[in-house]
Amino acid sequence: MFKRARHQQGSLQCVKRKTGKTVWEFRWYEPTTNGDTVYRKKVIGTTEEYKTESQAQRAADAVRLTINAEQTPKSISIAALVQHYRTHELSADNQGKAFSTKQAYKFYLKNWIVPRWGPHSLRDVKTVAVESWLKAVPRSRGSRAKIRNIMSALFNHARRYEWTDRNPITLVRQSAKRQRVPEVLTEEELQALIPQLSARDRVLVLLDACTGLRVGELLGLKWSDVDFENGQLHVTRSVVSQVVGECKTEASQKPVPLDSFLAQELLTWRSRCPYNQNDDWVFASPLTKGRQPYWPENLMKRGIRSAAKRAEIVKHISWHTFRRTFSTLLKANGEDIKTVQELLRHANSRITLDIYTQAVTPAKRAAQTKVVEMIVRKPKEQKAPEEERIPLSNPSEPTPSSAAPVSA
Repeated sequence: MFKRARHQQGSLQCVKRKTGKTVWEFRWYEPTTNGDTVYRKKVIGTTEEYKTESQAQRAADAVRLTINAEQTPKSISIAALVQHYRTHELSADNQGKAFSTKQAYKFYLKNWIVPRWGPHSLRDVKTVAVESWLKAVPRSRGSRAKIRNIMSALFNHARRYEWTDRNPITLVRQSAKRQRVPEVLTEEELQALIPQLSARDRVLVLLDACTGLRVGELLGLKWSDVDFENGQLHVTRSVVSQVVGECKTEASQKPVPLDSFLAQELLTWRSRCPYNQNDDWVFASPLTKGRQPYWPENLMKRGIRSAAKRAEIVKHISWHTFRRTFSTLLKANGEDIKTVQELLRHANSRITLDIYTQAVTPAKRAAQTKVVEMIVRKPKEQKAPEEERIPLSNPSEPTPSSAAPVSA
């Protein structure tokens, strides 16, 4: 018969390693199947990461929860749960979430959830209290909805480890409706913007506005991903904060049609840029000698927004503006919903469309070509003044072109 396990607090010590680094080391005893115990230790982090013992203790809470997982702790704090969640769900080894998603989760956990709810235990968090708090959070409805969703994920994490059997966040009401309509550019604004851009920014904007690529996918392109012969782009990676990762969804990895005009623009850019080999980034940064692509914020602030100002465009432009503009132009052209979904490479659609409808590649290519022509190929024709369109002949009489032929 095994001994009854007891709840362990473990011990935390500051240890200097042979490498010269000083680390926080957590130690505890682990029971074995034969009733004995084994001495264990785990490095929590360096003293640079956790400057004080209290910070290291909070980080060690994730290990405490793991070694005491077979028991039901009387009171688990939200701060301890967050640390455990970060260790198991947001670590670099976990491939279940994209890097950008992990960064967003960490931001909301650190800046909003832990400061307000960290000291409270799981059983102290009530639905109405969370709902009232969210109403007072000085952020947009979308951000407040994200906070709610992350808190719900935390409680589901606790349920998975059987530390609680409830998730009070599922009943929290929080609208995610936009408070204002997102900015999109008109056909005329794009036509005014293009001439003001540098050669590099011109290619960036044309690609973004005519393919709908997310900025991480755009900057994650390498020349080997551009299939000039078949006219398509292979989107296989995404770069966020200079970290190379996978695309957002499986649907994001579908080939993107490349209009012949866009292909020519890319060929021209390849002939000009110094990094033009197959393994080079399409938009490689000279500051890193081509090892990394440009930072998107620098491109937007110093290049594109300055050009928009010269073009007298007063709208606030971001990278996602071009993706939304692409979607808006497709809709204005009357494209069917499945073609738009596949061009934007969204994962979710109605089941009927997902299962029974497939937009063929020629349809997607034709839809993209219409958008390209709206922006760069066919400027709007000037309409003739109203008086010039009045027929010279009497409307009641047939015109020469419509009169019946006279027989010989």
